[in-house]
Amino acid sequence: MSDQSWSIEGEYFESCNCELLCPCLLSHAQVSPTEGHCDVVLATHIARGTCGGVDLSGLNAVQALTTPGPMAQGNGTLAVYVDNRANEAQRAALEAIFTGKAGGPPSLLTGMIVHRLPTKSAAISFSSDGKVYKLSMAGISDVMVEGVTGVGNQVVWLDNVAHPFSSRLAAAKGTSSRYKDHSLSFENSGRNGHFSPISWSNA
Repeated sequence: MSDQSWSIEGEYFESCNCELLCPCLLSHAQVSPTEGHCDVVLATHIARGTCGGVDLSGLNAVQALTTPGPMAQGNGTLAVYVDNRANEAQRAALEAIFTGKAGGPPSLLTGMIVHRLPTKSAAISFSSDGKVYKLSMAGISDVMVEGVTGVGNQVVWLDNVAHPFSSRLAAAKGTSSRYKDHSLSFENSGRNGHFSPISWSNA
């Protein structure tokens, strides 16, 4: 799958352990996270997508990433989860994309990762209303982030940020955010979050 062309459109959100606002966005991930290390869960919903002729529309994927210091210094650990509704070909495509093996935006995380945990298939519930985003994986993770509002009760957006997934991100806060699997455990409730529509490919 790694040599197949792919493209997806949809939306993603994340919840990390930094105080609001994460300093990584303004430093090309060079400075220390506010807690000295980074614990982040990233959830993606694919509204439309294909990989090498395999339809990925309607499927979800999740990444959990931790780094022991500034993200740019690497030495991170990545866990990937693919939608248990996916057939064998779809699962292979999702794994290739979200582990970074297939290129495109997710591959920009690979320089931070030295330990990749086994990919798991999971029942992934992803929902959003444009302001509140929710992820649920039974027994693994429950995350809800809500957009930070400014003038006119509108969500605050950050433009031209240095982020591998999108250069335009909403500022958000984790209303509740928990993850526990493998040897990893994150508690990010009340901490930083982001969301954005995505349009990715490996072209």
